[in-house]
Amino acid sequence: MAEEKPRELTLYVQSKKVVTSFYRPAVPSGTQASVEAGVAADIARPPHGDSDASRAGEEAFFLSDDQARCLALVEELAEKRGYSVKVIDVAKVGRLERLVTERLRGVQNFPVLVGGGEGRLEGTEAFSEEHICEMMAAEMPSQRAFTYLKIRGGDLDRIREALLLLKEVREMHLLTGDWDAFVVLEFELSRSKKRQVLDFVTERIRAIPEVLDTSTLVPESSVTKFPF
Repeated sequence: MAEEKPRELTLYVQSKKVVTSFYRPAVPSGTQASVEAGVAADIARPPHGDSDASRAGEEAFFLSDDQARCLALVEELAEKRGYSVKVIDVAKVGRLERLVTERLRGVQNFPVLVGGGEGRLEGTEAFSEEHICEMMAAEMPSQRAFTYLKIRGGDLDRIREALLLLKEVREMHLLTGDWDAFVVLEFELSRSKKRQVLDFVTERIRAIPEVLDTSTLVPESSVTKFPF
């Protein structure tokens, strides 16, 4: 059996760099002139009296809220679908590395989500749940099955209503040809999945008087790009 390739995506973000210091030591009581002098000295050379002060005046990188939202959404969906996400801030990597990164050729807007194939998402407006899931094909958390039905002529609305009242019936499609209808079924996963599906078809769907015959397909496994 071939070894399964790791399911990893890369998210490129672009933060903004700022140089600031929010640290201010306690100012001894005194005249207003001494207070102003102390503030001026802090700005010119921030003191380093504790761990917070040691970071005063250093460069800091901040993501805009819209990019941070995209990052949070990607990480949340990746966890649900069994993927890992590598996050690279292009504002922090070396200039040479940015130039040779073919994945970012022609990119105008960040963030950019890149998977193993050719597809990618670019710009905050592209980061919807549906678009992200399209890049994270995953095993379905439920069991799907598909049943063809041959139906005796009658009140079609009543037959459709009887089928859709069954919670396991997720979709119904009317056909032309050898079969009259096609329904999509969904069940909780179980070890006896095939028997579970066929028991439902024979006991519930075939119990509808107008249903003359059925033919059911039970997949061995199912992968989806749709959100769960």
